[in-house]
Amino acid sequence: MKRVTILGSTGSIGRSTLEVISSHKDKFKIVGLTAGSNIDLLEQQIKKFLPDLVAVEDKEHALKLEKRLGRRYNSVKIFTGIDGISYVAAYNESDYVISAIVGSAGLFPTLSAIKAHKVIGLANKEALVMAGSILMAEAQKNNSRIIPVDSEHSAIFQCIEGYKCSDIRKIILTASGGPFLKKAKKDMKYITPSEALKHPRWKMGKKITIDSATLMNKGFEIIEAHHLFGVPIEDIEVIIHPESIIHSIVEFKDRSCIAQLSYPDMKGPIAYALTYPERLNDVIPSLEFSKLGSLTFLKPDFKKFPCLSYAYNALKAGGTMPSVLNAANEIAVSAFLKGLIKFTEIPIVIKKTMNYHVIMPCNKLDTIIEADKWAKEKAKEIINSMVK
Repeated sequence: MKRVTILGSTGSIGRSTLEVISSHKDKFKIVGLTAGSNIDLLEQQIKKFLPDLVAVEDKEHALKLEKRLGRRYNSVKIFTGIDGISYVAAYNESDYVISAIVGSAGLFPTLSAIKAHKVIGLANKEALVMAGSILMAEAQKNNSRIIPVDSEHSAIFQCIEGYKCSDIRKIILTASGGPFLKKAKKDMKYITPSEALKHPRWKMGKKITIDSATLMNKGFEIIEAHHLFGVPIEDIEVIIHPESIIHSIVEFKDRSCIAQLSYPDMKGPIAYALTYPERLNDVIPSLEFSKLGSLTFLKPDFKKFPCLSYAYNALKAGGTMPSVLNAANEIAVSAFLKGLIKFTEIPIVIKKTMNYHVIMPCNKLDTIIEADKWAKEKAKEIINSMVK
């Protein structure tokens, strides 16, 4: 039986992971859970899965949770803060860690799990965007296996199994195009948060849904793919595929291609990350090929979705620029969801923040954290000037 810790258990990926585990109780045991502030859901999860440890980011929420659980669940140890979450991530009774915390907050817990030699199902893309070279080096040093949970990177991971890196000519990441693929550029400034949160194919958390609408999510995935698979930026391509049936394609040096196809459901890549190199039975619905009809492929519109260009530019610039890209996006998306800026102002905030940044080498984690902090403050400053 595999012992599993979920970082970010109350989020979209965390909930889907628990659904997979609930359907295969004979194969998995939950030993650790962490959450930000949703203690209502965390309380339910604790009572159902009875983990050894939990961690809550906010101390006040942790105290409320402890009071609610009472004596009946006093065997469950509760930790607080980022240090507490990192402690749970490294718990010695855990074999597998699903890293599903959203945003830069997931960096330290993911690194903690890596240093504890865990097998990591990585859904927290921001950690790789910010500090990909450091995380991959630490994983190699600590014999920690990173298995991607993103549907696109899981697809690539499956396609290249058994091949050498030198066999790969290029990676083609597919993107649904989001809810505004067919919307005229001139009308995009009127997009509301509620409209942007209606993704046509995937059920996801709020931030990643907005990132998908701006195509920043695909931009992050370019950076992720570079770090995960060691593929140069010029060999990573994006293609719009609205049906979201093909999750990624790998073209090999002989010009033949292998693609991974499946019903668009995150439980598929989650289950694969938990059981690799084996597979579980009946995780997602089957594809009925006779009913699929035609599959569409389009070139991305970089002018309509400039965030995609900014991601390429950040990776080319290197150093702390990807961290700045991530931080500025995090603040801009939050501001949009609060109604402070327009949808079309998200890329403006990101571009301005990047333009102000003086790139530093990112061989130290402290430098990356400083860049992240600086970029968040600068992005807030830019947003405040726009709101006035």
